[in-house]
Amino acid sequence: MPAAIADQYVTDHLPSPDVSKKIPKLTPRRRPQAERELSNPPPPTPLLAPPPTVAAGSYKVPTRRILSERDHQLFAASSTHDLIVSFVFNLSDSVRDRTISDVKSSPEASDPAIVALLAVLDEAEECLKQSPPVDTGSRFGNPAFRDFLKRLDGSLVGWHSKLGLQDTDAIAETSAYLSHAFGNGSRIDYGSGHELNFILWLLCLRQLSILSDSTFPALTLIVFPRYLQLIREVQSTYYLEPAGSHGVWGLDDYQFLPFLFGASQLLNHKHIRPLSIHNELIIEECSKDFLYLDQIKWVNATKTVQGLRWHSPMLDDISSAKSWAKVEAGMRRMFLAEVLGKLPVAQHFLFGSLLPAAPGMSEDAESAVGEEDVGEVEVTVDGMKHKHNPNSWGDCCGIKVPSAVGAKQEALKHGQASELRRVPFD
Repeated sequence: MPAAIADQYVTDHLPSPDVSKKIPKLTPRRRPQAERELSNPPPPTPLLAPPPTVAAGSYKVPTRRILSERDHQLFAASSTHDLIVSFVFNLSDSVRDRTISDVKSSPEASDPAIVALLAVLDEAEECLKQSPPVDTGSRFGNPAFRDFLKRLDGSLVGWHSKLGLQDTDAIAETSAYLSHAFGNGSRIDYGSGHELNFILWLLCLRQLSILSDSTFPALTLIVFPRYLQLIREVQSTYYLEPAGSHGVWGLDDYQFLPFLFGASQLLNHKHIRPLSIHNELIIEECSKDFLYLDQIKWVNATKTVQGLRWHSPMLDDISSAKSWAKVEAGMRRMFLAEVLGKLPVAQHFLFGSLLPAAPGMSEDAESAVGEEDVGEVEVTVDGMKHKHNPNSWGDCCGIKVPSAVGAKQEALKHGQASELRRVPFD
């Protein structure tokens, strides 16, 4: 073989040079997702301490202890505040990327404590059926609501005995939270503070070792939705007014936690995005499995105006978030700032032995400020009295507004069209 041909043969059969290492790495223009999240991390979940050992005879009926901004600050820095945050955030974490159907088919759903809690809510619904509303023709709160609350209070001891509590003092302390979970009989209203009382009732049962931490997913996606269903029936029956509502410029007239728990459920969903709340087909098909979508469906159903941007602009704004991670982080911050961090809500918190008050907080709040008196107080000759803040927007007592549920129900009673009306310039 000629030398030239031999050289060409060797050249043609040499291995191809690896040029991949010579190509510079492409640097993404945007920072990695993990780095972006770290720049503004969500509030963390505090460690949930094990249930305490409460000595017999140390239980006490919970009372209000927050009367002033100083009391509120003491509460915010207390271990009880951290316990509440830890419990709520642990409930939320327990349902990340889980559906209601998934939890219902799990062993957690058949836990005897979960079955007993559902039985209590079923009996509470019977109390509702035995207390029909009176026909007032008004869109404001129906006075028959007070009869319903009386029936509830008369059943509390029996319900807690079925849950496994035998100590009468422990029953009295725990019952107070469930008694306050359905609204206020004097004002005939309901809000996120009452919703929180239901969660605090579950927390007390956990502190008494009636509920184990393994039941958290079932508490969040079986028991809590059953409570939501019941409270919607209560709202529809008695036209409960929003407690301290600021009109449409709030997240929701009544509830908060469905949005926190619901955002956690959807955290890594492959298809449903925050903007999906505007898709009627997704809402209809998926609301049975996701709390966030279910609450959106309920809000839309109770309004007389069509469109989230008109009746719930904050929910509409949140839907523009790029991910459920941002929504969940925002809901966590909102829970700390708007539920636990607002004096008008925190003033109604009850403190006993299971959820103790911080040292230095006001004593004997019930005698100093009545159930009707919320907001800052002033000291007079007769003791603590109510004082409105002239610079607030009705924050202390709230603006008295008719229930949206009541407005729609009354319209239907008078034969008005059931479809939603559009805003003229929509």
